[in-house]
Amino acid sequence: LLSMVLVERCGRRPLVLASLSLVVLSLGGLGSSFFLARSGSGHVYRTDETCASVTQALVWSGTTTTCYDCVRLDGCGFCDGICRSGDEKDADDDGRCDADKNWTYDSCENPYGWTSVLFMVLYLFSFGVGMGGLPWTINSEIYPTRYRSMAVSLSTSTNWIGNIIISSTFLTIASPTVFTAYGAFWLYGLVTVVGLGWVCYALPETKGKSLEEIEALFCHTYTGIGINLDTLAENEEGVITQHPII
Repeated sequence: LLSMVLVERCGRRPLVLASLSLVVLSLGGLGSSFFLARSGSGHVYRTDETCASVTQALVWSGTTTTCYDCVRLDGCGFCDGICRSGDEKDADDDGRCDADKNWTYDSCENPYGWTSVLFMVLYLFSFGVGMGGLPWTINSEIYPTRYRSMAVSLSTSTNWIGNIIISSTFLTIASPTVFTAYGAFWLYGLVTVVGLGWVCYALPETKGKSLEEIEALFCHTYTGIGINLDTLAENEEGVITQHPII
């Protein structure tokens, strides 16, 4: 509802740019919250033989240095700065670390958990206000009438293919052996920055304009050396007609 109110008051372009900017901020914040959760979870000073293995990773050393790293190893937990083997009840040693004391098996204390919630709410809000609905509105306006049905079909297909790719690869990308959770969100943020730059450069304001006026916005003539980016067609009378590039 808020998007419906703002789109006619603020215009398409400002709302899309504001939405994308907040999405970048949200994704950066989400990545940072996971990074802080790892770095602030407790330092590992010693590991036993079972939990001393080093994970092969792309964006970090892969060495078990924090509680966050330790509890993600199968059969390992954290207690008093030591990453050791065990189960949910206690460690496989002298019994000094059990569930009633300092034994941590599934998750570590995270003083920054509230930041993940904050940035997730900000992401949902900023995406819903702009990028949730406006692309469909703009998508129905910018294409020439003769190409609109085909162009909308292709762009819709591209959108859902992108959704499938993101959904099917997120867990792999966010795994400790690839980019980790914080690296995955920072990667998505970087992609959003690229998209923001392109939208800022290529998207005109279409508020209050007719379909014919919008079509004319996408007609550009570049007369640089040997450069002509417009599609030219010659009609039966030999007159050169300019068609817009979309």
